[in-house]
Amino acid sequence: MKDMNQIPSPCYVMEEELLRKNLSLIKHVADTAGVEIILAFKAFAMWKSFPIFREYIHSTTASSEYEARLAFEEFGSKAHAYSPAYTEQNFPLFLKYCSHITFNSLSQYERFYPMAKGKPVSCGIRVNPEYSEVEVELYNPCAPGTRFGVTSDLLPERLPEGIEGFHCHCHCESSSYELERTLAHIEEKFSRWFPQLKWLNLGGGHLMTRKDYDVDHLIRLLQDLKSRYPHLMIVLEPGSAFAWQTGPLVSSVVDVVESRGIRTAILDVSFTCHMPDCLEMPYQPRVRGAESLPPEAVKNAAPENHVYRLGGNSCLSGDYMGSWKFDHELQAGDRIVFEDMIHYTMVKTTMFNGIHHPSVALLHTGGELEIYRTFRYEDYRDRMC
Repeated sequence: MKDMNQIPSPCYVMEEELLRKNLSLIKHVADTAGVEIILAFKAFAMWKSFPIFREYIHSTTASSEYEARLAFEEFGSKAHAYSPAYTEQNFPLFLKYCSHITFNSLSQYERFYPMAKGKPVSCGIRVNPEYSEVEVELYNPCAPGTRFGVTSDLLPERLPEGIEGFHCHCHCESSSYELERTLAHIEEKFSRWFPQLKWLNLGGGHLMTRKDYDVDHLIRLLQDLKSRYPHLMIVLEPGSAFAWQTGPLVSSVVDVVESRGIRTAILDVSFTCHMPDCLEMPYQPRVRGAESLPPEAVKNAAPENHVYRLGGNSCLSGDYMGSWKFDHELQAGDRIVFEDMIHYTMVKTTMFNGIHHPSVALLHTGGELEIYRTFRYEDYRDRMC
């Protein structure tokens, strides 16, 4: 990447070269396995980059009418849609903007399928295999009492009219081996209905662009699945995999404060506003040029060790994170670069406190930095009415 000081602060910077590397791998998996892999907007929706995506994939997935419209108008194709609950107000929009619509429950099907009948859309139902290896309950779609999907005991032997597909989502940044174990449960509980279907959507969470992911194993799994059910179109809809490690959030130190021996570098970004997953999970992100230490390390660090908490610039007391060791004393104006901040982070940002939102940019393969958008006061004002 070019000199950090040449990038406006704060700014999300997607790197085209890294994006294309991910897209090439995803296309390889889709073509070799004979499946369709589509982009989930819930993890990434930077629509000005869609011309690059369209060179590698053909469709997207949406969970709201806004995402569906974005797919139709900006990606240029109809979306695969799933929403926990459609309404009389938004369902006509899903019919307009989507090629596939998945219902979350049989009651949703009964309520809205009459509106879809005869339209150029393929309908499905979300199923729950009651199995997932996601350990954080916040992200586990199959946790006991989940509001997502229909269990096998609730399905009739003959599927309702118009149900042409099953949608099943069980993963979160998962491996191909978790998929292998999950498929065993899906087939055990639901394969008797497969002859009645046209497609099977295996949802997201397949982190195939992660360095340690066994891509060849994933391809074999999908090929074997296709061989068992050759009539089914198999769909995967990852989000993180597309934008995984494709660029950082560039920020700057505004001040350094000390209290009871704990030194905090206050930045021109906010964890709660601009990196909410860091507090939600929580996890400590990588900072370029710094060593990540256990959170307690900052409490016992000698000044000459240059160990700091990093603090956001909102008034939320907990808007800070961890312990990082730098090779120099931090001062106002120093750049702090948070790695891997393009997926999920960007779509979850807020303007809490009216804090300046980071700009959004693409670093082209030739080295040119294109600023997609710089946010202004009016963006905050117009959200607040």
